[in-house]
Amino acid sequence: MVGDIGGMAFKRFGFVQGSIVSRWPEIVGERYAGVSTPESIRFPAGRKAGGTLTLLIEGAHGPLIQHLTPMIIERVNRFFGYEAVAKVAFRRGAPVKPAPKPERVQPAAVPRELGEGLRAIADDELRTVLESLAGRIAATNGAPRVVPQPRLPNPINNPE
Repeated sequence: MVGDIGGMAFKRFGFVQGSIVSRWPEIVGERYAGVSTPESIRFPAGRKAGGTLTLLIEGAHGPLIQHLTPMIIERVNRFFGYEAVAKVAFRRGAPVKPAPKPERVQPAAVPRELGEGLRAIADDELRTVLESLAGRIAATNGAPRVVPQPRLPNPINNPE
């Protein structure tokens, strides 16, 4: 979804693939993704290889991340599948934190009259989802309530 929505903005800041931002924790690991965020990739004129990756680093973590530069270059290049990054530049700032995962709500008990019909469904995942939906509908009394989702910070317009 990030690539579809922010594709042009990511390209403007040097990200040919916006997925490097959304998959940063997979690339460098949760520990280092918590204190760093990719800010841009700048390539030499007319080339799509040998670029400079700029990372936004939180506070005093700069020296640690700087020692990990060879590992970061190797993992980013493995992610792209070619030698996209040759250097890493660092900038101090607050990295963008991912939105917290919503809490899982225990499904309510499925009414007996609905549960029997659902047991005939062969697909386990579909049956589980429908049972959860039926239980929640049965547990409500009144109109549906829409729960607002937290807004993600915009790393492009918010330089902090």
